Amino acid sequence: MSRSSSSRANRRGELPPDPEPLPSPALDSHTHLDIVVGERPAHGAGDEGWPDDDAVGAEIAAATAVGIPRLVQVGVDVASSRWSAGLADRHRQVLAAVAIHPNEAGEGRADDRWLDTALAEIDRLAALPRVRAVGETGLDRFRTGPEGWAAQEASFRAHIRIAKEHGLALVIHDRDAHDEILRVLEDEGAPEHTVFHCFSGDVAFARACVERGYVLSFAGTLTFANAGYLREAAALTPVDQLLVETDAPFLTPVPYRGRPNASRLVPHTVRALAEATGTELVQLCEALTSTALRVFGSWEE
Repeated sequence: MSRSSSSRANRRGELPPDPEPLPSPALDSHTHLDIVVGERPAHGAGDEGWPDDDAVGAEIAAATAVGIPRLVQVGVDVASSRWSAGLADRHRQVLAAVAIHPNEAGEGRADDRWLDTALAEIDRLAALPRVRAVGETGLDRFRTGPEGWAAQEASFRAHIRIAKEHGLALVIHDRDAHDEILRVLEDEGAPEHTVFHCFSGDVAFARACVERGYVLSFAGTLTFANAGYLREAAALTPVDQLLVETDAPFLTPVPYRGRPNASRLVPHTVRALAEATGTELVQLCEALTSTALRVFGSWEE
């Protein structure tokens, strides 16, 4: 997601009903509870105006009721990263990821020093015990024009270094930038745990990522009728290199595409992933949980 997407995305249509609970717990490896629950504060608003814990707690409880007891809340700028870290500290079912989104990094500011200041704060947050990933960071050649690509890449490289310095997973946003992402990871050296959030590549790109030991996280896009290439990519990915996510409130899975997404809808994507990979559902849920614990660490600590 990006700020330009805005929280209007979770105002479309009625909330989908709860799916049938999973037979074994899984997780949501990438959500934006701040947007799911309410309006994101205006840019520059600081740490005020974020959703209250009761509303967030209701979302977490709804996810738990259908077999999704673990969530990773993802920041996209300094303010949302601070909120994400604080939320994870207050809710034991949540871990946090912190970063400056590539569209944020590439948008340009009057003060060129703002990115250095922002990255310094991400570095500080990355040291907190409930922050377990640096992301979402990466490259976006769709929303950001060529004038912002250099800043995006510089930011991405800095996030890779922060992840490695703190021994955290790296969560990558990759939009229309597959080759460039691999080039930067090769240059910098990827962290031990590198996750492609909302994997969007074809079989060839999936193979390149799998060979490098990266983890591919699939969102509701896996269920779309025109996403056969994603199902093919999932099918060749070893089960221990798979994760599942919502990117809520975006990318709602079929049969509710276009309506508000939430972590409680993950079971739709898990079932689609089981079908695409030919994996028995309980086995897949157990594998997803095992991979999440390997990548992000224990939610209990």
